[in-house]
This record gives sequence, structure tokens and C-alpha cells, in this order.
Amino acid sequence: MLLAVGLIGVALAVHWFDRDGLRQSSGAPITFPDVLYFTMITITTVGYGDIVPVTTEARLFDALVVTPIRIFVWLIFLGSAYDFLFKRVGEQWRMNVIQRNLDGHVVVAGYGTSGAEAVTELVSRGAKPETIVVIDDSPAALQAAEACGTTVMAGNATRNAALEAARIDRARALIVAAGRDDTSILIVLTARRLAPNVPISVVIRSGDNEAIAYQAGANTVINPASFAGLLLAGSTHGAHIAEYMADLAADDGRVGLNERLVTADEVGKPLAEIRTGLGHRIYRGGRMFCFWEPEAKQLEAGDTIIEVVPREGVRAVP
Repeated sequence: MLLAVGLIGVALAVHWFDRDGLRQSSGAPITFPDVLYFTMITITTVGYGDIVPVTTEARLFDALVVTPIRIFVWLIFLGSAYDFLFKRVGEQWRMNVIQRNLDGHVVVAGYGTSGAEAVTELVSRGAKPETIVVIDDSPAALQAAEACGTTVMAGNATRNAALEAARIDRARALIVAAGRDDTSILIVLTARRLAPNVPISVVIRSGDNEAIAYQAGANTVINPASFAGLLLAGSTHGAHIAEYMADLAADDGRVGLNERLVTADEVGKPLAEIRTGLGHRIYRGGRMFCFWEPEAKQLEAGDTIIEVVPREGVRAVP
């Protein structure tokens, strides 16, 4: 708009100072309102002929300067109309199509270092990038996430509207990596109210806030500093302990952790006899039992098994 006003101002100024080169069909003297009228009509249309340039200089100015200004002004207005109307309507239509198809997806709130690593790991484990929805209010972060093929949504994940737009109630899981503990916990609270059953994993950097994150509704709380501490402490008890722990967590390791439900043919058998991997734990009725405990001697229907399997045996993310 400023550029358009500036171009019109240039034409108006030149027409006013060269008003002796203009003539009215009525023969009346040229006044400033006449110059303003002639300038606006000439720039927006080809004119009505009631005021015309009569000198060579005035005609050359209209031909060589006003005509390009007319073209630029129209392009500016058309570009603005496209940006404010067509582009936004098209973007809204595209988002509506995306939202209708969102089901069983993973929502990532925050695309900083942890969020980006989580997306990379999800994709390397078999998740299709388009089934990952990244919410962030940083254009640079959204651009980086979109370059990975993910679905991106600009917004503040602490607000209901952003999570509702990402169809959090139909998501398979939510990963919260906002970069600040208070923001992450607020996202967890908002998401838990909108989707009571969605699994929520959150990155918390302060140990004092881990309990608060669980109280807010998080199912899993990850503390990067604590995990690094585990690896460092493990390395002091054996040269290969930290390596094995990293091997379990990374996608490019030789082994991996797998979580699955017990199968019908495994019911009644001990955890040690499963054929898919090495059983470590079972979860039954909200309680956890390790492989040496009596409850692990006989698997029951509905048990969830945590096992260590060869990397190719890790179930791919749908």
C-alpha cells in the first residue's frame, strides 16, 4: 500500500507542477482537485477525455511514466488481493483437507532440538512424514519441519485452538518439546483436557518439574540431563554398559526395545519362553513386573510385554 501511494504521489506531483500541459474540455483553469482527479483516473483507467495532456512533455510523461505506474499499481493490488483472499482461502481449504485425513497421527509440539530429533527418529523407525504434525509458532522451525515432509501448523500449542486444529483427540501420541518446562507442562495440561486418552511424552529439563509433569497428565517424562547422567554413570561400571544402553535407544543400533501385547498362543507361558525376543517386563493391570518376579512366570491375556529384539524385529510405526 505504501508503494502504491508513493507511485501515485509521484504522478500527482509531476502533473501538478506541469499542470500547464493539461487542458479541460470545458476550457476552465486546471485546479489541484482537477489534477488529483486526472491522476487517479489516468492511473486506474485510460481516462475519460475530459482532461487531456496537450504538450509534448505531458504526453511523454503519461506514456513513459504514468503507464508503468498504472501497471505496477494494478500488480500491487492484485498481489495484495491474492495474498489476503485467494492465498488464505486456499490455505484454509488445504488445512481443512489435511485435518479431515488426520487420524492415528503423532503430534509434535515444538520443533527445537529435541522435537527435531524425535521427528527424525520417528521417520527412521518407519513413520511416514505426513503422519507427523508439527506445531510451532516459529516460521523458521516450521520451514525446517516442512522440509522433512511433515505436516506443519503455525500456532501456540498451549492454546486449545492449535491442538484442536491438529486433531489431538484422534492422535496416536503427543510429543511435547517446547524448550521451557512451564510451557511444556501447560501444553500437557491443555492436551490432557482435550484428549483424556492420548499418550503424552514430554521433555522436562529440571528434575523438580518431573513430578509436576506427571500430575499434569504426562504418561512419559524424559529428562535429557538425567538420561545423560545414566549413561555416564553406567560407563563407570563397565566399558560396554553405556554403549548397550545407547544401542537400545538409537534406531541404528543392533538391538532395540519393543512393546507389544501378549499373543493368544503365549497366554499361560512364562515370559522367558517368548519367541520374539528377550522378555524384560510385563505390565498388568497398571502394575509392572520384571522377568524374575512370580507374576512373569505365567502370561495372561491383556499383558503388555517389553522385550529386547534384534533391530529388524522392532515393530515399525504405522
